Amino acid sequence: MNIMPCDHAKRTPSWRAACAFLCLASLCNASVAPAQEAWTRFRGRDGTGLAADDPRLPTTWSTTENVAWTAEVPGWGWASPIVVDGKVYLSTVVADDDAWAPAKGLYLGEGVREPAAGIHHWLVLCYDLASGQELWRHEAHVGEPTVPRHPKSTYAAETPTTDGERLYVLFGDLGLFAYSLEGTPLWTYEIPPKKTFFDYGAAASPVVHDGQVFVVYDNLEDSWIASVDAVTGKERWRTARDEQRSWATPLVWENEHRTEIVVPGLTRNRSYSLAGELLWEFDGQMSNLVIPSPFAAHGMVYIASGYVGDRQRPTFAIAPGGSGDLAPEGLDGEHPFIAWHQPQASPYNPSQIVVGAHLYTLYDRGFLTCHDAVTGEEIYGKQRLPEGASFTASPWSYNGHLFCLSEDGDTFVVRCGQEFEVLGTNPLGELCMACPAVADGRLLIRTASRLVCLTTE
Repeated sequence: MNIMPCDHAKRTPSWRAACAFLCLASLCNASVAPAQEAWTRFRGRDGTGLAADDPRLPTTWSTTENVAWTAEVPGWGWASPIVVDGKVYLSTVVADDDAWAPAKGLYLGEGVREPAAGIHHWLVLCYDLASGQELWRHEAHVGEPTVPRHPKSTYAAETPTTDGERLYVLFGDLGLFAYSLEGTPLWTYEIPPKKTFFDYGAAASPVVHDGQVFVVYDNLEDSWIASVDAVTGKERWRTARDEQRSWATPLVWENEHRTEIVVPGLTRNRSYSLAGELLWEFDGQMSNLVIPSPFAAHGMVYIASGYVGDRQRPTFAIAPGGSGDLAPEGLDGEHPFIAWHQPQASPYNPSQIVVGAHLYTLYDRGFLTCHDAVTGEEIYGKQRLPEGASFTASPWSYNGHLFCLSEDGDTFVVRCGQEFEVLGTNPLGELCMACPAVADGRLLIRTASRLVCLTTE
């Protein structure tokens, strides 16, 4: 593989024996992604950002090329679209007096300190995947916002999720709303708003598994993770969290030992049972703001945080089966369930992605790095995407390509592999911060005002 050694890759002795087998397995599966005819949550059905290879999925597009349809989306929202049973679901918030708008760029300070003024409408939208026709919309809530927000964010920041039976839409600081897939309101789980760090607001998306919808709400007053019954909307359990400033979407990790819920945090990275009991935790010396969402690959779960103002920006690969404190002597001691960690290899806003044997990290300021996903060793260091591009959306991959969507609406297409190569740029000409969805041979990108469906069909 011609991997250059990396001085900062920390691997435990107990893990090294397994690396050779896992590296071989990763190479054998380098182009394999799970078949995904649906895109049911933030970053896809399993939260990896990977879509199944499909010749109908485009590698080039523009506002006219390979466009199947475009639908106007009212208001503002950075919730990603999700897809199930030939329908696309999306959330947005419309103000009667649309006087505010999110802005691109880095913000190294306070959020918007006052709630947006005027009456707002929290909406859930459904479109036909084949035609883009709006099938239904429902107003989940109407009123004046009671909390501020991050300057880049909106009041519809969380991506909905579905189990194929119902649709679950979270509007942070407000509530979780359930619908039939045909648009019938089923129940509401209210979430009393709390003060958040620098008034940034909430952003973690919900996930659903085996009849439970999991919600994480970290804030300055009363942080928690809770399970809501998918059928009734009643709270099954709630576990307090000693955290104040994380916005990562949790991961339901089904591994060889058990199914668990992995949630990063500034104070501790943690895993919970499906009953809300703490399984393991450790102090990862995370950066000041925890935003990238965890995901699983090669039998491990990856956790990261990389606030741009911090020196410590770690990435961790965690092996399954741990319990208690995974690093009781600190990160330089013995920690057999921490397969490896890199102290300075994490993004700020975008989540990372593993494609085959490679872990790619897209940085907000327009750089890309590649590490061996199993060992943590560097394959190539920071390579610049076209100068001036900045990124909030997470990268995705199919057909041997990595796609990086800038805030200006330009998608840079990178060849997957050990050598950095930009193959082209696909412009949409509008502000973009939402992650896309991929299903049934179609790529769905949400811009500031539109939902664009792209395909070669």
